Amino acid sequence: MKILSPRVHGYLDYLVVVAFALAPSILGFSKTPATICYVLAAVHLIETLITAFPLGLFKWMPFTVHGSIEFVISFVLVALPWIAGFSGETAARNYFVGSGIALFLVWLTTDYKAAGSPTTYRPMGTTPAQS
Repeated sequence: MKILSPRVHGYLDYLVVVAFALAPSILGFSKTPATICYVLAAVHLIETLITAFPLGLFKWMPFTVHGSIEFVISFVLVALPWIAGFSGETAARNYFVGSGIALFLVWLTTDYKAAGSPTTYRPMGTTPAQS
């Protein structure tokens, strides 16, 4: 069931950026998971800003591609504590596994086709004839 609109998904994306940026300090992560969190926050911010959906700024990436990336990343997040060697760090491991599960649930419930065609969402400063 696709209950999340592109707009609501956008709000969640910006919330995810904040969560990844703050989690290391709030939860006391060691260097490796903290660095990964900061990189993920920056990458997710860029991805959100360039996505063609209501809260994207530049609208270069189709929302369906954004969804495909999030689908893959949801599984990577779950495996990351073991891949990067911090599975023994309970708070970080649980945060990454929980984030991966949450991202998968967001992917599962988002209507990625509702963002419309490229003429609906176009780069800022352009008219329909220019896009």
